[in-house]
Amino acid sequence: MSSTSVSPASRRRFPPWPIAVLSAIALGFFAVPVIGLLLETPWSDLAELLTSQLVLDAARVSVVSSLSATAISALLGIPLAWVLARVEFPGRAFIRALVLLPMVLPPVVGGAALLFAFGRRGVLGEPVYEATGLVLPFSIWGVIVAVTFVSMPFMILTVEGSLRGLDRRFENAAATLGASRMRVVRRVTLPLIAPSIGAGLLLTWARALGEFGATITFAGSLPGRTQTLPLAVFFALETDREAAIALSLGMVVVAVLVILLLRDRWLRTS
Repeated sequence: MSSTSVSPASRRRFPPWPIAVLSAIALGFFAVPVIGLLLETPWSDLAELLTSQLVLDAARVSVVSSLSATAISALLGIPLAWVLARVEFPGRAFIRALVLLPMVLPPVVGGAALLFAFGRRGVLGEPVYEATGLVLPFSIWGVIVAVTFVSMPFMILTVEGSLRGLDRRFENAAATLGASRMRVVRRVTLPLIAPSIGAGLLLTWARALGEFGATITFAGSLPGRTQTLPLAVFFALETDREAAIALSLGMVVVAVLVILLLRDRWLRTS
């Protein structure tokens, strides 16, 4: 064998040069914006910027709305995922497409649809307003509705996929022993898919935290009332660039942490 020959193991470690070059360009495409953000960050004033009243108010709105959206998504999304995964009925493919539509719909369009549905003159918003006086737009409730609309599909998609891949022998065994259908769901099915539920909760929360388009269209951007962290970044770019950079860095850190926490479930490698 020639001394310059390369073993099969070495060949697998080093990709062909065209793939290596294109991969490096792709990596740079993602890395350069993050590097630029790090270089522009005012590190000496970072703590002061992140504890300003503007940031604290936006953080409060974001935390309340994203956690509320996550709870609502779990309460409503898990049952719907079970129905889509386990029940055969006409039009199921259409229902699934409707449920997942917010994932591909432009967020501004989603916000406009919410306005037409739940606004003061909306299909449901008008009778609700006449009966109760409740107005969803430009309120924290409007923020919660908007972020739930765009984030719940992540919960449904994650849990439905887990249910479809679940080995049903344990459920069948519990049913054979006399357990009711709801008892099987509570004591067998939900514990078996608990890791996927956890991943769905984290994905839903992260999506809700980063929502922008539907929120500003449906709930506006009122500081201390409906202005979330992404909205604060957008408006700070015009008035306080350093605050915008600090906020952006904070959200990048949160996003990286979410990805790292999900790596074992979503990014498994051999």
